[in-house]
Amino acid sequence: MTYTNSWLQTVRAGWQRFAAGIDIGSHSVRLVVLSQRSRARGALRLEYMSTVPLAPGAIAGSEIIDRPAVARALRDAFAGLPQVCAAHALRCAMAMPAAATLTTSVPLARLVAQSHCEDADGGPALAGVAPAVMSEAERLVGLERHALAVDWFVDDSASPAGSVTIAATARQHLEARIECAASAGISLSTIDGEPQAALRALRFAATRELDSQEPYAALWIGADGVYGWRMQDDGIVAETRYPAPEHSDLADALRDLAHGPEFDCALVGGEVELLDGVGFSLADIGDVLGCSALPFEAALLGTRARPFDDSLLHEPASAVAFGLALRGVFE
Repeated sequence: MTYTNSWLQTVRAGWQRFAAGIDIGSHSVRLVVLSQRSRARGALRLEYMSTVPLAPGAIAGSEIIDRPAVARALRDAFAGLPQVCAAHALRCAMAMPAAATLTTSVPLARLVAQSHCEDADGGPALAGVAPAVMSEAERLVGLERHALAVDWFVDDSASPAGSVTIAATARQHLEARIECAASAGISLSTIDGEPQAALRALRFAATRELDSQEPYAALWIGADGVYGWRMQDDGIVAETRYPAPEHSDLADALRDLAHGPEFDCALVGGEVELLDGVGFSLADIGDVLGCSALPFEAALLGTRARPFDDSLLHEPASAVAFGLALRGVFE
C-alpha cells in the first residue's frame, strides 16, 4: 500500500540518491539508510543502520498508543545519521503493519460497468473508475470512505480483461505514522506495506546471492504471522500465509509453496525468533521446502560506507526497513 508525494520523486540524473527505510515494530524502531548513483546503477552503499527500543506499551497491534514515545524513538534512530546523509535530500519511507491493511482484486470490467466510464474507443476510462474503487474499499474494510486511505492499480497480467488490486486501511493508522514522523522532524515520501517492503528486500537479495534462473522461496515473519512466496523468473507464481483458516499449521502452509520444481533456496527475513512460538526453526523450514533456508543479511548486499554497529548487518528483522530504503534509491 503506497502513498507518494510526487514532488519528492524528481531527482536529477547523475546525483547520488539517499533513501531511508523506517520500520516501527512492536518493540523497536529500525532505520536503514542506503545510497546509490542514479541512472548509473552503481554499487549499493549501506550508509547507516540503527535500532532503537520502544517503550513498553507504545504499540498495541496496529495501533500507536504512545505517539510521543514513538516520536522520541524516531529522533534517537536518526540522531547518529552521518552528515553526508543529512546534507542530501533524504527520501524517507515508513512501513504500514500488514494487519492494518486489507487487499482485494476486482475485475476491471466490473468496475467499468459500475462506473459507466468507457472511453471513445470502448475501453475503460480509468479516471472514472475511482468512485467504484472507493465503494469496493468501503465494503472491504467496513468503513466510510472519509475514514479510509486507499491505493489501487490495474494489473493487466491478471486476466485478458485486467483486474484492479485495491489496498485499504483506516486513515487513522496512516495519520498516526505521519504525525509521529513529523513530531520527530521527519518528512515522509512514501508509506508502504510491511510484506511488500520485505519481499522487495528478499528479491534484491536473491539477485545477489542466488542463481537467477532457479526457483526460490521468499519468507517474511512478522508480528501477525508468516508470509511466503514462490519466486521464479523474477515473478511470483504462488503465495501463502499463516495463520490462515485453510492451514492446520505452518508446515501445512509452507507445503503450498513446495508444489513445483525444486527450490534452489529459501530466503527468510523478519523476526525469525517468533518461529519458536510455533515450534519451528530455519532448519525446519528447509526440511519442509526441501532446500537450505538462509536468513536475510544486509551485510551481503552492499558496501558499508562507514562504521556502525556490525550486529545490525546480520539481523533478518532489518528486511522491511531495507526494502523501504531500496524503493527510495531505485525510484
